[in-house]
Amino acid sequence: MTHPIPEPPSVDVQEGLEVLNRVPRLGGPLGRLAALLDRVLLTLAVIALIGLSLTVLLQVASRLFLPITLAWTEELTRYLFIYMVSLGAGVVLHRHRNVNVELFHARLTPRGRALYLIVISLITLGFVVMVLPGAWQFAQIGAFQTSPTLRIPMIYIFFSSVLLFASLAFYAAICTLEGIMALIRPAPDARSEC
Repeated sequence: MTHPIPEPPSVDVQEGLEVLNRVPRLGGPLGRLAALLDRVLLTLAVIALIGLSLTVLLQVASRLFLPITLAWTEELTRYLFIYMVSLGAGVVLHRHRNVNVELFHARLTPRGRALYLIVISLITLGFVVMVLPGAWQFAQIGAFQTSPTLRIPMIYIFFSSVLLFASLAFYAAICTLEGIMALIRPAPDARSEC
């Protein structure tokens, strides 16, 4: 008895999972600034990931092949991981790649998607605006501390929280504007779906 080979998922399934990507991106100078910032932040996040990977490999190699272990590798790995997340979080928000439960997104009309994006972005923006001053105060605490093994001023490490929340605020504002623009002027191919 032969079993049929399952067909790969269709493009419709993937599009159904990425419903918010159908909301048109912001154009003009602000849209170009967001795209440029996307590239810069993602490049830095990838550099942090590569550095993290190389540091972990060095840590494993030192434990296996060297008579001593390098104590600073664990600390550097942690800091690179923190920065990788801080650099990538805003871009993830802008590209709608964050973890969420998509129970009803596919049923939304283009205007419904735009409204949903506005609500989620405004909630995110409100939270970030409340937290950002505290993140700045937290970063300033690090001015008087250094890391245990690398002796890095901790303000550079604690500043990752400011970077995280500032990029989330910027991208939440961009997503809000994209949602508003989609509400005002839906995409030409989406007008029939409204």
